[in-house]
Amino acid sequence: MILVRAPLRIALGGGGTDLPSYYEQYGGFILSAAIDKYVYVYLNKPAADELIRVKYTRYEEVKTPSEVQHDLVRPALLELGISGNIEITSMADVPAGTGLGSSATYLVALLTGLHELKRERIPTHALAEEACHIEMDLAGHAVGKHDHYMAAFGGITCLEIERDGRVTVTPLDISPTTAAELRHNVLLFFTGITRSANTILAEQKRDTASAQPNVVESLHRTKELGRQVKAALEAGRVDEFGVILHEHWENKKRRSALISNPDVDRWYGIARDCGALGGKLVGAGGGGFLLLYCPGAAKAAVREALGREGLREMPYAFDYDGAKVMLNV
Repeated sequence: MILVRAPLRIALGGGGTDLPSYYEQYGGFILSAAIDKYVYVYLNKPAADELIRVKYTRYEEVKTPSEVQHDLVRPALLELGISGNIEITSMADVPAGTGLGSSATYLVALLTGLHELKRERIPTHALAEEACHIEMDLAGHAVGKHDHYMAAFGGITCLEIERDGRVTVTPLDISPTTAAELRHNVLLFFTGITRSANTILAEQKRDTASAQPNVVESLHRTKELGRQVKAALEAGRVDEFGVILHEHWENKKRRSALISNPDVDRWYGIARDCGALGGKLVGAGGGGFLLLYCPGAAKAAVREALGREGLREMPYAFDYDGAKVMLNV
């Protein structure tokens, strides 16, 4: 039996510039942090038969990879040449559809386990690219490269994406003190709203490809703000990140009416009234987790106010391991 985990992530700047519809024309930049909330994948080789069993929100039992309905497991098995005699079970610390990159994280964990099963060692960069290829090209999901790379590498990480799709991965150059302050001041609240990112990302992909000015200009500004976040954090100016984050959120909402909703806007306004400098919905938008930068006494006020609204805070820490084999027996 093999047990693998890969971390979920929170984007800190540049989100959305990792889609091919944008980076193939302009290049992309993402600053993101992996967190200690994971997708776990168990793999086993049953002794009794050669069937393929996949357990997730559904249960599948089939004879060949092409019969698998899960649209990430099927191409992964075919790509790695695994024809049968495997059982795959997954669990996660956080529900899917909450903006933390669970789909890509699941795939990275799965691929890590499949390579371990085959006794293959794959470099981290190659693992991330393999996951991108399977989800973006073979499965046809309207996603970018950000989530796969963060699940593979972990850490607080900068991703520079060239027009040809090449990704340069660089750890953010910050002190342990700055990282601790960032973690202390950035709070995550679950809105209770789950959604698929595909609709929002497909709309962005279409509008970027057709050069809709509001979307393209918003993404240009998002990339610029991402670089400003990088500079501020590397200089130890953590509160400046919160100020930039507010502009980042207001700018992001220009891309689509689906990104926010009246409830989210109200919660965000309450948090700002309590002293939060900035915030945003993590991921494509529409629901999931509300990230808020809350310095000093603002933390207690925000927690109390949003608690009264029924929002639940999720404690977390940063993850620096990336995808990892936990057990192989």
